[in-house]
Amino acid sequence: MHALGVDIGGTKIAAGVVDENGTILAQLRRPTDPTDAPSIDRAIAAAYHELAAEHEIGAIGLAAAGFCSPDRRSVAFGPNIGAWRDYPLAERIAELTDTSIPVVVENDANAAGWAEFRYGVGAGTDDFLMLTVGTGLGGAAVVGGALVRGAYGVATEVGHMRVVPDGRLCGCGHFGCWEQYASGSALVRTARAALVAHPDRAARLRELAEGGELVGPHVTTAAQEGDPLAIELFAELGRWLGEGAATVAAFMDPSVIAIGGGVGDAGDLLLRPTQEAFERVLPARTHRSRLATIAIATLGNDAGMVGAADLARH
Repeated sequence: MHALGVDIGGTKIAAGVVDENGTILAQLRRPTDPTDAPSIDRAIAAAYHELAAEHEIGAIGLAAAGFCSPDRRSVAFGPNIGAWRDYPLAERIAELTDTSIPVVVENDANAAGWAEFRYGVGAGTDDFLMLTVGTGLGGAAVVGGALVRGAYGVATEVGHMRVVPDGRLCGCGHFGCWEQYASGSALVRTARAALVAHPDRAARLRELAEGGELVGPHVTTAAQEGDPLAIELFAELGRWLGEGAATVAAFMDPSVIAIGGGVGDAGDLLLRPTQEAFERVLPARTHRSRLATIAIATLGNDAGMVGAADLARH
């Protein structure tokens, strides 16, 4: 059965028809206004009608950035969409599409993680952890082949584990959350501080920024070129990722940990220090066969779409 997967972002939706093998048969993207939730609903419905004209669709999966209800029908809270407060998203889409096929709502990190588990770097495993390293740090976990959602639908918010008591202020209002040290934003924050603290060593970063604002891809480019400071910045990010991942692994014991998000472009410059820190924090498991493999996610920006569609079938 083909399903429609819709990845709902802050400024656009990406919708695709996905078959049972995780292959995207057709897709489209539409800009949206995050301050106008009904217009997002209409964009999703329009995408459905356009794609259903050429493909038979048996279910609709909606990947939403926010806390989703346990029954997978509504968004309890979505930080990027103003009206997403106990918002009956599935009901609205069912009404607008005028269809009786199943419509389900899933957290976007869960959807992306499920896609990697089913069709990406986690395929063939039963216990899997996905870390989405972007503006913040998202997570998805699969245990015994089942996605972990929790009693209230908000499990695996790993970015908000507190790793530094009284540490950096987080957007959630608390201090010392993991994502304040292990995210794309944390990498950029540290790099910008280095421009001031180490002006001589940061010459290449300053050159790449060309007098503008330093962003993550600049740090990645510099590191890939062999710039010592940029390599150190990725090593620091990897240390935080690896140590935190070891904490999560201590209670769920995954066989594969996938790292998604733009920072994954750094490849081994990030993977190596992440794996080293992970192994250092779990010394009791001295045999490498008993340690999770850490790898870069493979599905990229399509993961949310593919995962949402696949979950709609289950």
